[in-house]
Amino acid sequence: MTAETAEAERIVKDAVEAGCIARSEAEWLAERIADSGVRGAMMDGAAESKRMACGDTVTVSRNVFIPLTNLCRDRCTYCTFAKQPDSAEAKTYTLSEVADLVRGGDLTGCIEALFCLGDKPEIAYRSYKEWLEGEGFRSTAEYLVEGCKVGVEGGLLPHTNAGILSVAEMEALKPHNASMGLMLESTSPKLRGKGQAHQYAPDKDPKVRLRMHEEAGELRIPFTTGMLIGIGEDAMDRVDTLFAIRDLDERHGHIQEAIIQPFHPKPGTGMRWASALPDEAVAGWIALARLVLGRKIQVQAPPNLAPGLLEQLLHAGVSDWGGVSPVTLDFINPEAPWPTLRELRDRTEAAGQKLVERLPVYPRHLVQPEYFAGEMRERALTFTDDRGYALPRGGLEAS
Repeated sequence: MTAETAEAERIVKDAVEAGCIARSEAEWLAERIADSGVRGAMMDGAAESKRMACGDTVTVSRNVFIPLTNLCRDRCTYCTFAKQPDSAEAKTYTLSEVADLVRGGDLTGCIEALFCLGDKPEIAYRSYKEWLEGEGFRSTAEYLVEGCKVGVEGGLLPHTNAGILSVAEMEALKPHNASMGLMLESTSPKLRGKGQAHQYAPDKDPKVRLRMHEEAGELRIPFTTGMLIGIGEDAMDRVDTLFAIRDLDERHGHIQEAIIQPFHPKPGTGMRWASALPDEAVAGWIALARLVLGRKIQVQAPPNLAPGLLEQLLHAGVSDWGGVSPVTLDFINPEAPWPTLRELRDRTEAAGQKLVERLPVYPRHLVQPEYFAGEMRERALTFTDDRGYALPRGGLEAS
């Protein structure tokens, strides 16, 4: 054993006992994450931290993915989701089409209606703004409220990820959503610089995204966030992002989960020639996320973005696989098919853990009525068992 591995084991042991790691020690580990001995110590500690937080349970949400509109005013250089209005692939769903998707989700045992959409396209595209006005809406956020109502009426629980929303817009959405979210992605301002991933993405300004996280906390909204790794940030930027997420939850208590999502280059994008992080680095950063975020915040890894790594990611402290749909594509990453729920169950169990279906809101927040408006909490409770997880709606065994 090297001296650095021994020091990593000491740091990790102290962090697990304390519940989370100090920033200086997280930075020390981050600088050495390529060292297999250091990384192994991190993963062992992250696995123990996860076990202390939620035992052998790993959760998943069976959902239907509803990309309400793929028009977006931002132009991130890694994104294939956003389209221009003149593209043959541009699509804004009508409310009747939303109802059809919701119906398909309900028939296949889904609980969550995941609404993902582009950011403020009405600001950038006159034709879309005119279409909205013709439908009786002043903004995409107003239209989204109606879409979420359709989701609720169809028997599902909406979770909205709509980019930057104002306080008033989140207040309007809260009665019709079990939870909401916004990927923080990175706190690094350099990504907005010339030639960087977010140069032409004003809504990716870290200050703007952090402000919405704060406002969601003040509004008591169960919130999903996350970090995108490999888009031009460095190790210390990632550490800063993880601690920003932890600090938000310490102030407001509203962060449900943090998605640790690896960048993958896609054809036709500005970053198509960029290199993805090695698999071992992805596992290492997930382990460090678990050590930083502690035991209250769930650490999520999308299983379709690392299909060969699931067992390794479980050992790195993953406690949630996110949303997996039996109905729709991952419209953000259409090249990456979902595993079936049966495969996900089998591989999770083979790794010595147990897959459990959850709602878009976790038990931690479900027991706190102030995190809901209208009848949403009462609706959510009809889906739950006595632990706050999902009652069977077809069950994993049927998938």
